[in-house]
Amino acid sequence: MQASSFAARWALRLGSVALALLAIGPLLNQLGATAPMGGFTVFGLGLLLGVAALVLSLVGILRTGASSGRSGRTQALAGLACGIAVIAVLIFAGRGGEGAPPINDITTDPDDPPQFVAILELEQNRGRDMSYPGEEFAAQQRAAYTDLAPLEIAKPPAQALADVRAAARALGWEIVAEDAARGRLEATHTTAIFRFVDDVAVRVRADGRGSRIDVRSKSRDGRGDIGANAARIHALRDELLR
Repeated sequence: MQASSFAARWALRLGSVALALLAIGPLLNQLGATAPMGGFTVFGLGLLLGVAALVLSLVGILRTGASSGRSGRTQALAGLACGIAVIAVLIFAGRGGEGAPPINDITTDPDDPPQFVAILELEQNRGRDMSYPGEEFAAQQRAAYTDLAPLEIAKPPAQALADVRAAARALGWEIVAEDAARGRLEATHTTAIFRFVDDVAVRVRADGRGSRIDVRSKSRDGRGDIGANAARIHALRDELLR
């Protein structure tokens, strides 16, 4: 009887567990069974196990050649397939985030960003430091997102704020507060897969014969955001310019 390759056996085992964790992590968040970072951690563990399965599968394939005297080549190939599937998920999950700096607080005006007011009173944000990190983040943002800038439109502030409200709702944001007198709107946005909740502040000011709109989007979890906050600001801009 041929000896079975240890690497081949474990490649398939780890690959199978990895694929299961990739599905379980987001599912836990969708069901509300864990905090967003909990499900994301499970997902991340699946990615790590998938990479390990890929490496072991390659070792298993080398060690189960025709002259090796070891069985398990089918297991090694199955483990390879699992590993490749995990890498594909990793590439898909990170699409659009290439080159994104490791920051999670993005604004159209780093020198004078919109401030959070009502959002500070939310239970989830009490005790959190919601102040803008300053030049540490501003320099990285300017280098990575050269097109982020205030939006100027030829409408009075009241109408511009109403447009912001309509755009926010169209994008699926949950409006937390609106202060027409100060030209301020605050909202939250929950991501589709991992249910991360991010906070958004929009400020509208008179600017000549029109209005200037500034936006700030901040993640509650993690340090980096793989470009999610900048994408959210771009989405609001595009919705307003329709």
